[in-house]
Amino acid sequence: MTYFHDHYPLYYLLIVITSFSISRLIIPSIIHVAKTRHLYDDLGYLRKIHNPGISRLGGVAIFVSFSITLLLWNISNPTLPSNFLLTACILLFAIGIKDDLAGVGHRTKFVIQFIAALILVIPGNIRLSDLHDILGMNELSYITSVIVSMLIIMIIINAFNLIDGIDGLAAVTGIIVNSFFSALFIYIHQYELAAISLTIVGAILGFLKFNITPAKIFMGDTGSLIIGMTSSVIALKFIEVSSATVPHSSTKVASSLGITLAILIGPIADTIRVFIIRLVEGRSPFQGDRNHIHHRVLRLGFSHLQTTIILALLNLSMILIAFIFSPYGNTLTILIIIAIIMMMNWVLTYLIRSKERMNYRFMNLFV
Repeated sequence: MTYFHDHYPLYYLLIVITSFSISRLIIPSIIHVAKTRHLYDDLGYLRKIHNPGISRLGGVAIFVSFSITLLLWNISNPTLPSNFLLTACILLFAIGIKDDLAGVGHRTKFVIQFIAALILVIPGNIRLSDLHDILGMNELSYITSVIVSMLIIMIIINAFNLIDGIDGLAAVTGIIVNSFFSALFIYIHQYELAAISLTIVGAILGFLKFNITPAKIFMGDTGSLIIGMTSSVIALKFIEVSSATVPHSSTKVASSLGITLAILIGPIADTIRVFIIRLVEGRSPFQGDRNHIHHRVLRLGFSHLQTTIILALLNLSMILIAFIFSPYGNTLTILIIIAIIMMMNWVLTYLIRSKERMNYRFMNLFV
């Protein structure tokens, strides 16, 4: 293993090939077994926009591929022990596969996510310990750090779960998120953390071939929960290790919080938006509907594939903007990202109103 650690390009290539191959080879068998045993989740079909006769067990392949690759190549990091990461994965896998086959109540899912986040944050010590001068705030107390970190993990887990509504979107978003984090980890010489990101990238790539329109299989909660959990852990580690680099070093990343928000902006912005709308309307924030950003883009007449491409390009654009403004600090970078997202949502609302009313009047901006 020392040889590979001294030859990182080869090491990374083997990791991606391994995770991709395992996922790619497993999925046809899952599709076959699901068809012969009728392992479909038809619960809640009235709010879904897919054929209910398609299996939602693609996440099984992602979980198996991710776990085997981590163990096979002994991928770990002193600040991110793989035993805590895999323990959290197993918990989410268990609740995810039950939800994909029979359904699970929101309270049960919340409890399992809470336990997984608790394991990652306290014994795993995966925490956000500093706000890096956002609005003048810096170091957090231990209790505050634990609470904020668990909240971040649970929000991102649910965010990926909620964007898994059309073919390819959650998978493409997971690839974008973890690919950028792996590149940033390589830049700051955190090679083992980059390897963890690339492991999940390879697993998703193996699945994506079967999930692009017309989808033969969906990742289900099993996949989206694990991708969300892994992405949240990687995000927290990036914020921590990027700020711990040697001062004035050429490898230091400016505005790590702002860049992290931009990388995760798709699922995070959509989740916060729909939760606020549901609460304002007096509904449970966990009550499903067709008000997610992908549903709204579909209402403009775009296909699943076109919608996925549009939202992926939006994600990439926000990342580019974050890098442009990162020298000016976290606060300004985050405020600019939020302002642009709010403006884009306003424009999208205007376009939907105009299409439905068959006119493009100025007043459609407001009512």
